[in-house]
Amino acid sequence: MRIEMGTTLVIEARAPYPAQAGAAVEAAFAAAAEVARRLHPEAPDSDLAALGDAVPGTPVPLSAAAFAVLSFAQRLSRMSDGLFDPCLPTQPGRIGDLELHGGEAPLAIAHRPVEIDCGGIAKGYAVDAAVETLRSAGCSAGLVNAGGDLRVFGALAETLLLRGPGTGYRPVALADAAVAVSEAHASRAPPGHRGYYVRGGAASPRRYAAVRARDCLTADALTKCVLLGPATLSAALLEAFDAASLG
Repeated sequence: MRIEMGTTLVIEARAPYPAQAGAAVEAAFAAAAEVARRLHPEAPDSDLAALGDAVPGTPVPLSAAAFAVLSFAQRLSRMSDGLFDPCLPTQPGRIGDLELHGGEAPLAIAHRPVEIDCGGIAKGYAVDAAVETLRSAGCSAGLVNAGGDLRVFGALAETLLLRGPGTGYRPVALADAAVAVSEAHASRAPPGHRGYYVRGGAASPRRYAAVRARDCLTADALTKCVLLGPATLSAALLEAFDAASLG
């Protein structure tokens, strides 16, 4: 367990040899830390800060993590008719104003000034990056838990005690899947992360969402849609991603 992304990051792994599992866990911590660094909204060496500082129309190099997260954000923004958007209202640019180019040297071009805060989904991607690192290191099963974003893989099943919007807990079985939890106006949000904003409609009365999905990036992003959007839109998005609302 370590402190990362403003929360506790717990990694467990199973491998044929203890030394192999230990090395894999260290590599997984490093992978998550790199995602956190690249996707911090304000750190001077982050990709998001570089995009915000760039003159519109200027190509900005991206890490693979930033490209993956921004590409997913664009896709979900289109699917949600613009409801989901990690761009802050402090600048006129929106996620659709980014021109993304993949390949060996990913880059982005912002056609309007943007200020991007991926705090609502970067943690989920960091969990996934840690899981993929464990797998590539030969781990047969494992668990990565980043303060409300959790994923298990391989021959491992866990029963979670999922806290609801009140004070109670309920058991949730999880196997080879991910769960993410989000609370509107959470008091323990990491410094620098300023949250998501409703665009093009009235705010939902919901203050809590929990979603199960195949990976943590998807689960994390969909909790924002459940919190911010109307029930009909949330249901359609959950179905599209083969995900489920847990509360």
